[in-house]
Amino acid sequence: MAKAGKRIRSAREGIDPVKTYGLDEAIALLKERSKVKFDETVEVAMNLGVDPRHADQMVRGVCNLPNGSGRTVRVAVFARGAKADEATAAGADIVGAEELVAQIQGGTIDFDRCIATPDMMPLVGRLGKVLGPRGLMPNPKVGTVTMDVKSAVEAAKGGAVEFRVEKAGIIHGGVGKLSFESGKLAENIKAFADAVIKAKPAGAKGTYVQAVAISSTMGPGLKLDVSSVTS
Repeated sequence: MAKAGKRIRSAREGIDPVKTYGLDEAIALLKERSKVKFDETVEVAMNLGVDPRHADQMVRGVCNLPNGSGRTVRVAVFARGAKADEATAAGADIVGAEELVAQIQGGTIDFDRCIATPDMMPLVGRLGKVLGPRGLMPNPKVGTVTMDVKSAVEAAKGGAVEFRVEKAGIIHGGVGKLSFESGKLAENIKAFADAVIKAKPAGAKGTYVQAVAISSTMGPGLKLDVSSVTS
């Protein structure tokens, strides 16, 4: 643990916790400070001027990252018949109906994204207490309850990132790997910010995007000049 602590301290050395960085400068700093042997995930955190306890201030959506997420996403699909075949052909890892419900109820959740056709939702609804807390419950608002199974599976595999505001008004999401070209990381970060801005709820008052920061798995957190992400 001491070694990891020293590495993190080294990565943060010289970083001004008060300064706001331009997006390109922040990405360059994260790359320069990386001291680990694995490909770190880059994450964006956005502080929003909303109170998600109020239904009209809930922020939720999905962002299709233009350059993918860099991670392998396992996709489960609840479907029958032709739609099940369509899901398999599109690259879904797990496809099923009642047997998939039984598998999940038995404690086996071997997937990162869950998609369902609308007719399957009464069945999937039984899993709300299991899938809901894990953020895996299919939802039409983010395109995971749909008859267009092919597009949904391809989007999930290609780097679609779901986001949902947390209690403190913060949204975060993984937007790529540190090994990505700087320009591609910047494109992904701007696309994520744009998706969050487009999801601005009717009840939001005052400044919507109050602060933005990026970090890597083992690297420092860097506050961004909001205009460098949203312009």
